[in-house]
Amino acid sequence: MKRDYYEVLGVTKNAEADEIKKAYRQIAKENHPDIKPGDQQAEERFKEATEAYAVLSDAEKRRRYDQFGHASVEGDAFSGFNMSDFSDLGLADIFSMFFGGGGRTRSRGPARGSDLRYDLRISLEEAAFGVNKTIEYPRSVVCSECRGSGAAPGTQPVTCSTCSGSGQMRQVQRTPFGQMATSRPCSACQGHGQIITTPCPKCSGKGLARESKQLEVVIPAGAEDNLSLYYANHGEVGEKGGAAGDLYVVLNVKRHDFFERHGDDVYCEVPITFVQAALGADIEVPTLHGTVSIKVPEGTQTGKVFRVRGMGIPQRRNDQRGDQHVRVLVATPVKLTEAQKDLLREFGEVTPEDKQQGKKSFWDKVKQNIQNATR
Repeated sequence: MKRDYYEVLGVTKNAEADEIKKAYRQIAKENHPDIKPGDQQAEERFKEATEAYAVLSDAEKRRRYDQFGHASVEGDAFSGFNMSDFSDLGLADIFSMFFGGGGRTRSRGPARGSDLRYDLRISLEEAAFGVNKTIEYPRSVVCSECRGSGAAPGTQPVTCSTCSGSGQMRQVQRTPFGQMATSRPCSACQGHGQIITTPCPKCSGKGLARESKQLEVVIPAGAEDNLSLYYANHGEVGEKGGAAGDLYVVLNVKRHDFFERHGDDVYCEVPITFVQAALGADIEVPTLHGTVSIKVPEGTQTGKVFRVRGMGIPQRRNDQRGDQHVRVLVATPVKLTEAQKDLLREFGEVTPEDKQQGKKSFWDKVKQNIQNATR
């Protein structure tokens, strides 16, 4: 089992980039092959620390590692990794010797395929209750014409005469610690060890072609916006027999016309009449789980919020559900008849103003604030 990368470098999971770099430099110095020649444990420590740094120094690889662990960066730790910041330690050459030149010139042998991202839009109801969706996306696959060789049918790649098929060129370089023998990818064949003289017309010698792939995606109940679903080996197929990359399906929950989600709770606004607010009533309220009845007490003011427990979003990690919060808005009647207007005038004449407003009026609050400020 691989050790945790943060543990390898001796830093916390919240460590900044400079702290991670500093920790790696220290370990690299202490375990440099020229400092401890022939020390197998130091060599393994150096390799382990270099792999950890290659992941944690890259923001995207670090994000994947934090979310999915070692499996999400397996075979991809050193892709795009640059050791130029460590030239003062002679590490670029050491890295090339241990890891096949992946620091600045990537070997062109079997290579892991790239990861893919698919953005999937779903409704709030689908996010709440879960759903299976079939998606279709393009990805690289082994070319059916040349079966991945890159050579036209009836031909074969030939062995590179420059490197004799090894794909590597041995060099001796001078470092601050003395001369160091290193191997780098052959410039003639780009590290393949073979040269394609007649490229496949379908894939242009790459050995890979594009095709459309279908995949059933399982969206769990309670899924939230920007949730990333991980599908191993469903990304781009690797070159020269390399492992396939992974697929990340990122959910985008569409805005709902009536409900608004905050965490596992749902919010909505429901209009009620002046009569219902004044006298009280039982009103029907839509929820994601069906219609429910709530009691509006007499004298309810506009903006009052009622909680309906258990009518929110199911929680992904247990069998509980959030709540629904219903904000009532008192609707002012319009286009009244003369008879209705007379009734309201009569109501206004026999009812004191403070009783009509229910709670302390807006202007009462303003006066109170002014008095408090001038004391």
